[in-house]
Amino acid sequence: MSRVDPSLEHRLKAAIADRKDELEQLASHLVSLDTTARAPEDPPRRESELQELLAERLRHAGSSVDIWEPAARDIACWARQVGTEELSFDGRPQLVARWAGDGDGRSLIFNGHIDVVAAEPIERWSVPPFAGEVVDGRLVGRGAADMKGGVAAMVIAAETVIAECGPLAGDLIVNTVTDEESTGAGTLACIAAGLTADAVVVPEPTGFDVWVACRGSLTPTFRVIGRAGHAELPQPSWRDGGAVNAIEKLRVVLDAVESLRKTWLNCDQERHSFLSPGTIVPVLVNGGEWFVTYPAEARLTCELMYLPASADEHGEGRTKERELAEWIMRAVERSGDEWLIEHPPEIEWGSDIPPAEIDPSHPLVGTVSAAAVDVGLQTRLAGFDSWYDGASFVRTRGIPAVAFGPPETASAHVVDESVAVDDLVRCAQALALTAVRWCGIA
Repeated sequence: MSRVDPSLEHRLKAAIADRKDELEQLASHLVSLDTTARAPEDPPRRESELQELLAERLRHAGSSVDIWEPAARDIACWARQVGTEELSFDGRPQLVARWAGDGDGRSLIFNGHIDVVAAEPIERWSVPPFAGEVVDGRLVGRGAADMKGGVAAMVIAAETVIAECGPLAGDLIVNTVTDEESTGAGTLACIAAGLTADAVVVPEPTGFDVWVACRGSLTPTFRVIGRAGHAELPQPSWRDGGAVNAIEKLRVVLDAVESLRKTWLNCDQERHSFLSPGTIVPVLVNGGEWFVTYPAEARLTCELMYLPASADEHGEGRTKERELAEWIMRAVERSGDEWLIEHPPEIEWGSDIPPAEIDPSHPLVGTVSAAAVDVGLQTRLAGFDSWYDGASFVRTRGIPAVAFGPPETASAHVVDESVAVDDLVRCAQALALTAVRWCGIA
């Protein structure tokens, strides 16, 4: 951590406090632009408008700005994570704004995603989810916490650092991306385009904790086949051509999933200092073709979270895929169900979002933690049981990344999502101190 004149740091904090209204207005404007996350086939919303808004102000603040729409081929090597080779970035540009360093200091990226989860059920909100209203000192709206408030804070922090300090010794970079809520494709596209630095800070809603680890996820779908037949008529044995109820056969898979979850919960290999054990949770189920017909097929989709230590040599979840497949097959054999033994469940694999972690003693962790304390915040080291874009920098390029920002994660993805404006100010102050201490003064 570079030594910085305390009077300069005091000036930085005061300058950001003076920009509170501007920070509130920027965050509110970002929330007002609907950038709801998409399925691959969905049309773009207002992503381009938001990125152009940021590009204009960051150019005005003296940075060089690159804004572009990647091609699907740019991230083809990460097809397991993205889950499709046909992902289009049309209308969903990525942004990299850089203030070049004027010395031999370390470089730093502030990375933030601009996409948000769907606002439904909209009728339950106390204010329109894309109005960007401030109520009793809190910005309310979809994305206020996750993470347009954090994006606004990192933009104000970077602008203020450059205005007060001039060029730092190392590069300072603001990177805003799409698609974090679905696949992480936006950050991957930036990495593919050559984005790199000595460290990354992502102002996700961590409750001002410093996240040093996150779990990865797999999305298996089990397909169980049956045999159609009239549901209101007696059926002979299936070996004599009778119907087989695929929904009932799915019970064996459900029981196996529950058993595996309990096994992982009590397994020493699933222990981690900052993360919960791996788990698997049923999230979608469907089956049947007609209400008076034995269902010929049933499908169960699960969400499987796994720890960094469970990743294979490529940092991915193939080891967990094999473990799950073998567990299900053993459960089928133990069930003694002759139909399932002869017609075993099939597994279709969705995306594989890799986990990541960094050494808690890494200098980046200490720099961010100390900056938080020095702006009056309480902080601790923690992990994220879900996933965030910082993991992509760690896994693909070995770049240390942490998450740090307001409010707590429980404020995200909920009706009346909100963040305190005062917390955005403190976040921006901590990010500013992090930048000058990490990059150094030229």
